[in-house]
Amino acid sequence: MKLVIMIPCLNEEETLPLVLESLPKEIKGIDKIETLLIDDGSTDKTVEVAKSYGIDHIYHHARNKGLSLSFAAGIKESLRLGADVIVLTEGDNQYPQERIPDLIQPILDGKADVVIGDRQTHTIEHFSPAKKVLQRFGTKVVNVVAGSQVPDAISGFRAYSRNAAIQLNPIADYSWATETTIQASQKRQAIAILPIVTNPKLRDSRQFKSSWQHIRRSSKTIVRGFVMYKPYTVFLMIGTFFLVLGLIPFVHFAWLSITRQTGSVFGSHHLQSLIIGSVLLIASFISFTLGIIADQVRINRLLLEDALEYLKKIQPTEKS
Repeated sequence: MKLVIMIPCLNEEETLPLVLESLPKEIKGIDKIETLLIDDGSTDKTVEVAKSYGIDHIYHHARNKGLSLSFAAGIKESLRLGADVIVLTEGDNQYPQERIPDLIQPILDGKADVVIGDRQTHTIEHFSPAKKVLQRFGTKVVNVVAGSQVPDAISGFRAYSRNAAIQLNPIADYSWATETTIQASQKRQAIAILPIVTNPKLRDSRQFKSSWQHIRRSSKTIVRGFVMYKPYTVFLMIGTFFLVLGLIPFVHFAWLSITRQTGSVFGSHHLQSLIIGSVLLIASFISFTLGIIADQVRINRLLLEDALEYLKKIQPTEKS
């Protein structure tokens, strides 16, 4: 059983030693532990520091591509290295690496495909009250979209079984945690939760300049995930909304006709209402049609993902 611990880094020469020093050297049930640094275009001595600590593998980006694309690259590289279990932590030392044995235990026991570290954000001292509220709200939205019950949907301290990692196909350039939480839930992967206590804050986040920027960019990922996995539901809701609005002028016109209020029926304002109603009914029809087309696209994507999953399973690995 091989464990690969992947560590995305961008200019982490000061904090990376704390991460590497706290990684477990032996874990019961694991025969081999390897470390993988995803260097996301660092311009400091991050790579040199990693080499001095004897890191096993380094995957290098010539320029900064962001955490989401680094995660996707790290998953692919970990699978190529023959990982049976993959753990993700980060180079800023916010996560307790000494809890990695606990993090992977549900996978080793066959009780989970994915394990997510719950940071218990309500207890984090350096989080402002507004940020705590936004974190809880964002997680609730993700859970509604994904149909999951994850208490900390954007936690970056995670473990994946090999099969779970093979099934992931991240495409977003931001908020990989949100996207993969939705994917894992939609693919019926068993998700376990491990409560953790984060380490003291050593630096500010580099992913976003403000909470509002994070909300805006994460919202795009959430909406895309909802449309991707439940397209007919989305377009059915939109189409029904337009249908109801479009019928109102016609129902009103019919009522006036039935009650023989002829003077009111032929007023110019009713003609305008009927034109608007007709436009809304056309929009409703288009929405329903798009829903059918989008659902067919979803089915086609699922078939393509099945083929991609098969190719990932048969690709040669280092240990084979």
